[in-house]
Amino acid sequence: MSFNNMREFVDVLKKEQDLVVIDAQVDPYLELAEIHRRIIEQEGPALLFTNVKGSTFPVLTNMFGTSRRVDLAFGPRPEALMKQIVGVMDRLLPPSAKAIWGERSLIWDMLKVGMKEAPPATAPILQASRKDRPLAGLPAITSWQEDGGPFVTLPLVYTESPHNPKLHNLGMYRMQVFDDSTTGMHWQIHKGGGFHYHEAEKRNEALPVSVFLGGPPALIASAIAPLPENLPELLMASLILGSKLPLVQDPYGRHRIPAEAEFVISGKVEPHVRRPEGPFGDHFGYYSLVHDFPVFNVSHVWHRKDAIYPATIVGKPRQEDYYLGEYLQRLLAPAFPMAMPGVKSLWAYAESGVHALAAAVVREAYSREALSTAFRILGEGQLRLTKFLMLTNQPVDLSRFDVLMETVLERFKPETDLFVFDETSHDTLDYTSGKLNHGSKAVMLGVGEPVRSLPSVYEEGRLEGITDAKPYCKGCLVVKGASYEADPGLPGRLLEQLSAAGTAWPLVILADDADIVHSQTAFLWTVFTRFNPADDIYAKADIRRHHFGYKLPIVIDARMKPGYPDELFPREDIVQLVDKRWNEYFGTTSFGAFAR
Repeated sequence: MSFNNMREFVDVLKKEQDLVVIDAQVDPYLELAEIHRRIIEQEGPALLFTNVKGSTFPVLTNMFGTSRRVDLAFGPRPEALMKQIVGVMDRLLPPSAKAIWGERSLIWDMLKVGMKEAPPATAPILQASRKDRPLAGLPAITSWQEDGGPFVTLPLVYTESPHNPKLHNLGMYRMQVFDDSTTGMHWQIHKGGGFHYHEAEKRNEALPVSVFLGGPPALIASAIAPLPENLPELLMASLILGSKLPLVQDPYGRHRIPAEAEFVISGKVEPHVRRPEGPFGDHFGYYSLVHDFPVFNVSHVWHRKDAIYPATIVGKPRQEDYYLGEYLQRLLAPAFPMAMPGVKSLWAYAESGVHALAAAVVREAYSREALSTAFRILGEGQLRLTKFLMLTNQPVDLSRFDVLMETVLERFKPETDLFVFDETSHDTLDYTSGKLNHGSKAVMLGVGEPVRSLPSVYEEGRLEGITDAKPYCKGCLVVKGASYEADPGLPGRLLEQLSAAGTAWPLVILADDADIVHSQTAFLWTVFTRFNPADDIYAKADIRRHHFGYKLPIVIDARMKPGYPDELFPREDIVQLVDKRWNEYFGTTSFGAFAR
């Protein structure tokens, strides 16, 4: 099943009893977000708020907040088609009439991929427009109390290259609403929209921008998919949709816009103009800080007469972006070996904020091929911002990080298999290096036959300065000690103790709480969002031929440190308000069980 627009999906969710309509008035300032967070924590239903304070538009959240709803939104066809597309490369080489005839169903499917013109008179998006104070009454949400203001959190930002309008980008970049006609535009260093803006600035030109809200679920998925730079997102949306994507010319603007969108916000971003944006509680689970970003000047808004405003809430994993990211990785997985020879499977961990941690199963047909593949991965698209990369040539399920970690640690040779690179690029939202957009990377290899047996129970006695020690998996021990502020030198002393004792644990992680071992989400989020490899990896090493040959054990300091942004917590009075009003939202339905 494919959905031509968002409301078709809403109708099916209602029939499936996987959507709750909340008619009680809800404030888009903090209250709506707190309701959403409680529901998604329990893998509850999608939410349609019909009475949002200050707006006449209903708000839809949690569309993709479970694996089931993601599968329902897209169905099995796109994944099957992607596997078929990749597989056909072998079957059609060399090409023959018989081979081509055998792929006629795929050829027919591919003929459906593309865009088509929709008649303006029948395009729902052109039913209503506003030019005076175009953003007034839009129910933009403030999710966290320290946020710099309300944000548009599910915007599909469309731009075209000033050099070649055929090269477009559709990305999801948060937009802080400054007033009724301007927003921020959070273009990060690795984003296609940011590349287009950079081109426009060099020409001293404003960049036209159209922001789509809603439309086919396929459009939302394509906007966040980590596609190669030259693969158009609108084509990807059409492939997922299974039919040509209907577009209509914006009568007031330069771009063609999706005929089935709920809203389209149009305008331009002037060159060389910046304005402070943030803070914002982001998907890393912390507040990203205030920085200068470009300014989007809105000229007009198109919307359906009965438009539904789509939104999402971000914060500590797992949120909606986790489930969408999981799906997109499954969808694109067959293409990884074709794009990066030597890569058999690849996984980026949404629990860590995506760019903080990735892993791959790779080929090791000759000595050190895995290392060459690591460089290939770190040079590919958004994977360039990966902070910590783990590789093995063993056939493991990468979504099971404990299994991957054990597989790598059994084979890891520290003198040849750990590389730390300083002065590299970081995700804009990763503040662990203390310098915006800059930081370090690490690559850890574990290939070939096992070289050690891993301990599973800690039995090595008391460690000075350590108050708790718990295994996360075999070979990986998490220990708790004093905070960084109280004892910044603790990891160095811990390394000396472990080395002197001849510890059997190859990897020891110093954290503020050892109980993170009980959950993959808690472990990955805590560890990989709280250390910068060049600063926080401790190990003894020899330098030979310009190479650091490390020695076991490896200690990682994953404690919170001065300068890190604040962790996200809801405001207590909002928590109490939602407690008090819970039955107003959900009545006597079974969803009352989702109350705190």
